[in-house]
Amino acid sequence: MSANEAKWKANQEKVAFLKQFPGLLLSWDEVTGRTITSVTAIDQSDGKVLMLDNGTFAIVSPLKPEPKELRDGITAVATRLRDLYPEAYREYEALAQRDREATRTARLENILGAIHNNLDDIPELKDRIRSLVKQWNS
Repeated sequence: MSANEAKWKANQEKVAFLKQFPGLLLSWDEVTGRTITSVTAIDQSDGKVLMLDNGTFAIVSPLKPEPKELRDGITAVATRLRDLYPEAYREYEALAQRDREATRTARLENILGAIHNNLDDIPELKDRIRSLVKQWNS
């Protein structure tokens, strides 16, 4: 076995051991009901080590949820957040409604713009639109 192969094998064995280190939690479900007793920064990393009251621990990345995760997470616990932060939740709901309305208006403008921009190139477009309107009215 070459020195490089020996190095690779030694690293693989080390990593396999680290992944099954006693007390290491690999699922948030395992944290349920536990209390975090300390949060320790990891040198040269943005990660943290969460130590729990039963001696288990988790290595976690920085909390930087994507907008969709934020929305879905807040929605998942909406009942509780409405009770805890009613003013903030009302503001979120107003902003979400404003966003939905802006999306609807933008879609309408896009559709009307597409129709307008294609009328000259697609002569049957007017007839198809008239036909659609006639269907909706009957």
